[in-house]
Amino acid sequence: MSEKALRLGTRRSKLAMAQSGQVAETVREVTGRPVELVEITTYGDVSREALAQIGGTGVFVTALRDALLKGEVDFAVHSLKDLPTAQPAELVLAAIPEREDPRDVIVARDALKFTDLPRGARIGTGAPRRMAQLNAYARAHGLDIETVPIRGNVDTRIQYVRDGELDAVVLAAAGLNRIGRIDEVTDFLSVDTVLPAPGQGALAIECAADNAELIAALGELDDPFTRAAVTAERSLLAALEAGCSAPVGALADLLADGQFVQEMRLRGVVGTTDGTRMVQLSTTGPVPQTHDQAWALGRELATEMLAQGAAGLMGERAH
Repeated sequence: MSEKALRLGTRRSKLAMAQSGQVAETVREVTGRPVELVEITTYGDVSREALAQIGGTGVFVTALRDALLKGEVDFAVHSLKDLPTAQPAELVLAAIPEREDPRDVIVARDALKFTDLPRGARIGTGAPRRMAQLNAYARAHGLDIETVPIRGNVDTRIQYVRDGELDAVVLAAAGLNRIGRIDEVTDFLSVDTVLPAPGQGALAIECAADNAELIAALGELDDPFTRAAVTAERSLLAALEAGCSAPVGALADLLADGQFVQEMRLRGVVGTTDGTRMVQLSTTGPVPQTHDQAWALGRELATEMLAQGAAGLMGERAH
């Protein structure tokens, strides 16, 4: 490859810049080429409306993809959980690096854990998925909480707690790790309590489908186990016909016997945001060796969830 700088398209948020900077460093090492960050403002970054009202987290992706299609950038870095499940034919996910911690976390006042929050505690989150599962857990364990819809970056959300407006906020562990603020977490939520969003904790590196040289270079960053897991999770989301902001949680993890990975388990949950009705199922199978096998695992579980009434719990389904 020539020495011309590769242009990496990224959102302007502190988190996006941090994770894009980390990817840029790895790409420099792999290709020997300089990488420059090209900051792109997306509609999701400037709008203050609730995500569900403006098209879900896909609004963070459109401007980056437009820049790729116009040739203004060579590749882009996305948070995988923000990507719509339909992949444009002109673009390819050249790499899905090894996943960060997929869990959700609590940042609460007085260093409280979730189960120690006072009665009537106000917990902020922008995700219907988190609301559904937190409310269901609280209902099952006799906790009295109120989930409050919020938007904004990490600083804005944590400030609600610092200012006393909220008792706690829910964030993704991966994001706090990437910006060096994981020490502010007061509780890590077990995936048995709250299943993460499909693809949470993973990054997607996307480029033009006709750039074989760049695809091959970026492919060095790909982690096949992470790719198989998130493909199964996103297949579940797609088969439920649910958008990125639907109350759907999914996590595929590898089950190992000693040193050897034997199987992949996929768990999925759909619920009403008040937590009164939930469909939660899992399936286990051989570790997928191909995209189609991973996709089939997700479809299989989605079919079972739909048979148990999952569609009626999602409100407006994405089409």
